[in-house]
Amino acid sequence: MDWNLSPEQDAYQEALHDWLSDVAPQDTVRRWLDAGDAAAFEKLFADGGWAGVGLPEELGGQGGGLVELALTAEELARAAAPSAGWLATVLAVPALALAGHRDIAELTLAGETAAYLVPAESVPDEAPRLSVDEAGAISGSVPRVLAGGTAARFVVPTVPAGTRESMPSRTAEGAPRAAVDGRELRLVEAGVPEITRTSRKLLDRSRSVADVSLDRAPSRRLELADPAEVLRQAAARAAVLVAADSLGASGRMLDLAVAYSKQRRQFGVPIGSFQAVKHAAAMILVGVEAARSAVYFAATSVDAGDPEALLHAAAVKAQVTAEGSRTAESALTLHGAIGYTWEYDLQLFYKRARLDEKLLGTPAQWNERIGDGLPLV
Repeated sequence: MDWNLSPEQDAYQEALHDWLSDVAPQDTVRRWLDAGDAAAFEKLFADGGWAGVGLPEELGGQGGGLVELALTAEELARAAAPSAGWLATVLAVPALALAGHRDIAELTLAGETAAYLVPAESVPDEAPRLSVDEAGAISGSVPRVLAGGTAARFVVPTVPAGTRESMPSRTAEGAPRAAVDGRELRLVEAGVPEITRTSRKLLDRSRSVADVSLDRAPSRRLELADPAEVLRQAAARAAVLVAADSLGASGRMLDLAVAYSKQRRQFGVPIGSFQAVKHAAAMILVGVEAARSAVYFAATSVDAGDPEALLHAAAVKAQVTAEGSRTAESALTLHGAIGYTWEYDLQLFYKRARLDEKLLGTPAQWNERIGDGLPLV
């Protein structure tokens, strides 16, 4: 499989990097994060046409696939730009498109956020499902929904009332099979009075979550041939995109650590001249370059429908985000405690990488999926 970036993809990444440097310099990003409002950036992002990259042209998108989305995730992380709405939307849009709701998919590309109604720490296809009654009304509460406070609509995994949900079995590739007759994905408009949302603060201010409660909220069924497969694909895409985000944050932390080690002096010389500091920076570099190869291989694998694509996605989510968390600790050590203070940019990326490790499934959860999918010898 050819997983090298094409000249067009390299050009896209460079263009997005330059655009973010222009409209989202660090002082501007800090103002957005201080205000706790991502709307200003999200409007700029949508108006610039970036929200459509990686999504089909027939939906009003710019074309491309998961590789382009991963490039976007990496660059958004390098800028510490708000990205909860974007990530939630690109995960939810395929379900809307497959169900024939192209009009709604187009609205999301125009700036309206769609999101899966699952906890932000859950793997999407393993998240608890709410019950729906015969009238299509949904009741229940879901904590810590990614972009839950700003989403215009939710895609809700449900189980019809009276259906008993069993533990899912797994395919040879480690993906859970549909274990519930009648499992559904349903669409809920977030602005109805039957929905209550309570925002929750994260240490990483560049992402947002909210608790969402539904009290007989009206919904409509998404007409999908295989809802379980749609959720599996959402899980694979989520794994790759969160790993790409961790890659971008790690690359930026490496740059900051190297720059700081050249400026900070101890015993009359820059600390970057010390062997221990050189070794720590070199180890971060090795991790970043290995992560880059793995992330874009996995993105290409998922796009191509490779038989082991879900294992590849699981591997990068587990390994790249865990390495990103270690990178955050190493970069903070190189800065000293001052690196965690609000005045230093490192803390923005430190917090982002640490959240990526837990976002949409922990390394332990994804490693378990890898173990289940590997053949016994």
